[in-house]
Amino acid sequence: MKTPKGRKTIRELVEAYFKAHPNEDLEHGPVVDWVTEQWRRQGTSKPPRDPWRVIRRLHQEGWLIKVRNGVYRYDPATAGKIALEDFTPEQKQAILERDGYRCVICGRGRADGVELHVDHIKPRHLGGRSEIENGQTLCARCNIRKKIYKQTETGKRMFIRLLELANKEGDTAMEQFCREVLEVYEKHGVNDHIRWER
Repeated sequence: MKTPKGRKTIRELVEAYFKAHPNEDLEHGPVVDWVTEQWRRQGTSKPPRDPWRVIRRLHQEGWLIKVRNGVYRYDPATAGKIALEDFTPEQKQAILERDGYRCVICGRGRADGVELHVDHIKPRHLGGRSEIENGQTLCARCNIRKKIYKQTETGKRMFIRLLELANKEGDTAMEQFCREVLEVYEKHGVNDHIRWER
């Protein structure tokens, strides 16, 4: 859809860029720069509003594939055909029953007065399927924490790997440092679903 003056919309410009680079892993920065340049060439002095949001929306609609944070791919064969389906009511029931109607992270359940959610272990936007094996029961608090604090998972995994390396190298000072950091994670109940061997 064109703007009233016949200019291309931000979405049309974003789509044009990805269509010109099919099956390439593209960082959103250069896409945004190109869209901004094209937008201004249409005679607009103000920069376009949030082209990166358009990229994210195109991904959410199944038009783009998210390769990793900030990197997207346009595949003409699948564009617009990727359905980010949710669990069916029957699947949700099966997952809740399998997990004993308790959060797999903190162990609390309906008897404790908490709201339970059925969550995708591997998120849908990263290719996670709506299959029982990819489902888990989380309380509302742990589900929100999982979404908001995703970066802390990366940090915890990094310290686990660093601890393993320090152990292998015999670096006791680094080993002690990593253990202390990981104990802080445990003390505050952050990312309890990621286990580490003491």
